[in-house]
Amino acid sequence: MRKVFFAILLTSSVLVWAGDVTVSSPNGQLKVKVSDAGGRAYYSASLNGQEVLYPSALGLKTSIGDFTRDLKIVGNEQSAIDEHYTMRGTKASSADYKANKLTLNLQNKDGMQFSIIFQVSNQDVAFRYEIPRQKFQGKDYKRLRIISELSSFNMPDGTTTFISPQIGPETGWEQTKPSYEEVYSADAPMSAPSKYGHGYIFPALFHSGDMWLLVNETGVGSGYCGSHLSDYQAGTGYTIAYPDPGENNGFGSAFAGISLPGVTPWRTITMGSLKNITETTISYDLVKPLYEPSIDYQPGRYTWSWLIWQDKSINYDDQVRFIDLAAAMGFEYCLIDNWWDTQIGRDRIEELSQYAQSKGVHLMLWYNSNGFANDAPQGPRDCMNTAIAREREMKWMQRIGIKGIKVDFFGGDKQETMRLYEDILSDANRYGLQVIFHGCTIPRGWERMYPNYVASEAVLASENVFFGEGAAERQPFDLTLHPFCRNTTASMDWGGIIMNKFLSKDNKSRHSRKTTDIFELASGIIMQTSVQCVAMQPNNLDELPQFEMDFLRQMATTWEESRFIDGYPGKYVILARKATNGQWYIAGLNALKEPLTLSLNIAEFGFTQPKLYIDNKKGEPTLTSIKPDKKGFIKVTIQPNGGLIIY
Repeated sequence: MRKVFFAILLTSSVLVWAGDVTVSSPNGQLKVKVSDAGGRAYYSASLNGQEVLYPSALGLKTSIGDFTRDLKIVGNEQSAIDEHYTMRGTKASSADYKANKLTLNLQNKDGMQFSIIFQVSNQDVAFRYEIPRQKFQGKDYKRLRIISELSSFNMPDGTTTFISPQIGPETGWEQTKPSYEEVYSADAPMSAPSKYGHGYIFPALFHSGDMWLLVNETGVGSGYCGSHLSDYQAGTGYTIAYPDPGENNGFGSAFAGISLPGVTPWRTITMGSLKNITETTISYDLVKPLYEPSIDYQPGRYTWSWLIWQDKSINYDDQVRFIDLAAAMGFEYCLIDNWWDTQIGRDRIEELSQYAQSKGVHLMLWYNSNGFANDAPQGPRDCMNTAIAREREMKWMQRIGIKGIKVDFFGGDKQETMRLYEDILSDANRYGLQVIFHGCTIPRGWERMYPNYVASEAVLASENVFFGEGAAERQPFDLTLHPFCRNTTASMDWGGIIMNKFLSKDNKSRHSRKTTDIFELASGIIMQTSVQCVAMQPNNLDELPQFEMDFLRQMATTWEESRFIDGYPGKYVILARKATNGQWYIAGLNALKEPLTLSLNIAEFGFTQPKLYIDNKKGEPTLTSIKPDKKGFIKVTIQPNGGLIIY
């Protein structure tokens, strides 16, 4: 009987029930309808009259009651939101968030109540649950466990996917996964089963006709677990899935525990054009800073020996070479990776820090997140997993002038793990330390929530380009996909603008880089993070053309504004970013196997004497001056695995 009812529900998109409540975007073009038909809560969404989300389930199962069935809408209230805010370290330095808010009050058959909050802007739908204190059968409930969430995303048949599978716990190298480092599909059918049987990670990008949808979550801190999407089920779509019990080496709950009154994180759907997808700030619109920055954290660029020179480079003399490289390029930071505690030692790290500062460079240090969630042997270990250890370590780093940490190897998405992320960030802020996470989950609004947060890896990143030729061949696909999914929702530490021709210290052996020099330079603009890794090697100082060196020396990493110009996920992308110094950059990447010719309108960016960095037909880097036509257009051809920059 339930299957018959739901089939009617799906095919009858114009059906109106007595309990329907509708909320529209400020411009009236995006509409969300919520219903309590049959005692179940559903929502659907349409944009410009086109149904984008079919009726999708809502509700929670908790330790104090079932909020998924026998539900009735008992009241609703609507209001308008108009907020302006500033932020650092994202694709925009400020945002204006205008939305209409619907607070929908529901109760179950026992009279227990909860609310669903919808906020609808011109391109985004966001919703979350709010549960008040409950009095039931003489008991006053002040806390609860949320066991599961029924929330679903039910898209039209024929929708294709750009998504990455979630992997099971304690898998991968030294049982360090899940770490959001699996391969993305492109234009795959929804019916395709996930590779590992654990659903899919956020963010998830979907394409239906001329409509694009990006599904994500934001606002997850220590008060909740991270979630992901289930496998697809016909007629239902994708539902919210909580962490696997085996994550974090089995320690901690796979559900969320909250005090009452309490709220869940926001589920978000950005819809419409690829411009809407790439320019959305919804990850930040819905959250607030959790504390004030202790210092004025500085953006910049860093050198990193480990990417190509690997573990053996973590010694005093090699790190001096990379500090000198950073100084020669005018970069602000140098990252010293794993094993520094044993291969260099703390006393000599103090000497290195003093030497770096004498050169105008500051060090960042790598740490293992803890000694329990995985078997990764790298040190320093057990310095970040307790408050006492962090206090000792961060006080020492502040004393010797360290400006940032890279913390690696986390155990999943449980609330226990989310608490560790937040504790590291909060403690680091007291000592003026910026934080990068690797081997980790995706950030969920963290740039605004935590003012010393920089970026997370949470992607199949540049180290894999070193490890295997297959990843090197896939790099153009990855870096033309992530501006539309992973990197549009949060900062991404890809880990290196790679300038060596070969992935080796001698720059002659092992496999070659498959991208052009201009592709790599342009990736520094396309990949958004406020502290950008420029994985130059000391040999590059004598090998690169002067104009490439000049570009890297002045390359911006913080942005006032970002605009989408053209592209298709996994094929090519053209973005414009306005640096916080007012300078516009246009950057493009081509992952196609053939040259891509485009006509670009650059009139709106105010260039006076624009320069064009582009590859010639042989894939060689060139720098020329360009003059747009009377309408402001220029014609460019981007070579396969090549790039362009205009500024």
